[in-house]
Amino acid sequence: MLEIQDLSVAYGGHVALHGVSLNVEESESVVILGANGAGKSTMLRAIGGLLAPRPGSQIRLGGRDIAGLAPHELVESGIALVPEGRGVFAQMSVGENLQLGAFARRARGHERARREQVFALFPRLAERLGQLTRTLSGGEQQMLAIGRALMSCPDYLLLDEPSLGLSPALASELFRTLAAVGRTGVGILLVEQNARLSLAMCRRGYILANGHVVGQGTAEALRHDPAVAQSYLGL
Repeated sequence: MLEIQDLSVAYGGHVALHGVSLNVEESESVVILGANGAGKSTMLRAIGGLLAPRPGSQIRLGGRDIAGLAPHELVESGIALVPEGRGVFAQMSVGENLQLGAFARRARGHERARREQVFALFPRLAERLGQLTRTLSGGEQQMLAIGRALMSCPDYLLLDEPSLGLSPALASELFRTLAAVGRTGVGILLVEQNARLSLAMCRRGYILANGHVVGQGTAEALRHDPAVAQSYLGL
């Protein structure tokens, strides 16, 4: 289980997260909903080792305290972050990006099998293996970012706004693939503005506002919550 307790993060004197607590079970998909500026990306970046949490924050993976570990140590522990903006290497080929994803010690010896799994999830990556990443469409670059993260053999995949900039059709396709990723046994913690697609894919959700968790529940319950429907589903 991935457990976050009393997670707080500050930028200088500004506290962006205040005592956030949540958990993701093994093989479970969980979404974080919230308006822009609520602290969602800050939370993922802190879990992924890109921001230092404040003292007293607890991040545990399988009972082990991983708060404050460097990003490469978190990858070795089983955490893979796909940041907003994808973060792929534009001047490298698709194949080279995937190969870099398998650099972690935990992934060595599994590269061929993982690559075949990635190609099964994203067939277009196999078709573009030697192509420069900068020549891919936005949707294909997002596929590559997720595929590269999966190459590290993660237990948990953290995704920050994966549908950002994609057409409705591509976003729907991406979420169908993410559901397939979840069925492989990878836990998913998702930050996403498209509440309709994310609540259809995930089992549970949390609502973040002004750096605080202000609501949580099953995806079914959140879909039928009038406040959630009005704020995030446009109903």
